[in-house]
Amino acid sequence: MKRDVIKINEEKCTGCGECIPGCPEGALQVIDGKARLISDLFCDGLGACIGNCPQGAIEVEQREAEPYDEYKVMENVIKAGPNVIKAHLKHLNDHNQNEYLNQAIDFLNRNSLEVPDYEGENESQCGCPGSMMRDLSGRRSKSGNEPQVLSAELRNWPVQLQLLNPNVPYLRNADLVIAADCAPFAYPNFHQRFLKDKVLIIFCPKLDKTIEQYVDKLAEIFKKQDIKSITIVHMEVPCCSGIEVIVKRALKKAQKNIIIKDYTISIAGEII
Repeated sequence: MKRDVIKINEEKCTGCGECIPGCPEGALQVIDGKARLISDLFCDGLGACIGNCPQGAIEVEQREAEPYDEYKVMENVIKAGPNVIKAHLKHLNDHNQNEYLNQAIDFLNRNSLEVPDYEGENESQCGCPGSMMRDLSGRRSKSGNEPQVLSAELRNWPVQLQLLNPNVPYLRNADLVIAADCAPFAYPNFHQRFLKDKVLIIFCPKLDKTIEQYVDKLAEIFKKQDIKSITIVHMEVPCCSGIEVIVKRALKKAQKNIIIKDYTISIAGEII
């Protein structure tokens, strides 16, 4: 089985850290002055980090990928030194990969290597910001406490890309809104701000397991339906940046040049 994984050219890498916010899975960190992929497990190969590298030190390579084996991964991790070992263990812990974490610790114990304190740093220093827990219960709408009745602007169904038929007539000459599926919940004025007279498509670039199918389906839509415009709406967390990458890959595959408007929604529910 082949899959895409990023590859970092250490000679070109300056350790600037520009790629870190663009990593969809939080799998990149700057360690010992170089950007490091601390775990193949969380690299989905979308390459969102590539566009943030000013040195062109990151590329996506396709290679044969065996079923994930934490013991084999640890053989490579330990070669990079104790800081990378610690970062890898913390990454597994932050993503609740307990089985792999136990295997990694077992590997260290078998080889008489020290198990670092991977739980000693807070979430803001390491880990995936998209999974960071936040309590938003204290937030209040700027319009006050009185609820407002707003009209729905949704004009198509289904909205989930996996369920959407690329040949439906309402896609012809449509203005598309392609949104991460968290965005409509986070932004209270989503219908009025983005949906009026547009067709909605939603998916999650982090949790959905059909990314390649999404690229193919979007490419088919772009090729067949003469789409007029594309508006992307995604959250500020790094994993959501995969939306734009997927759309651009689909445009390239369809050989179409459509202007994209890109909006980022903060966790607090505002347009950044």
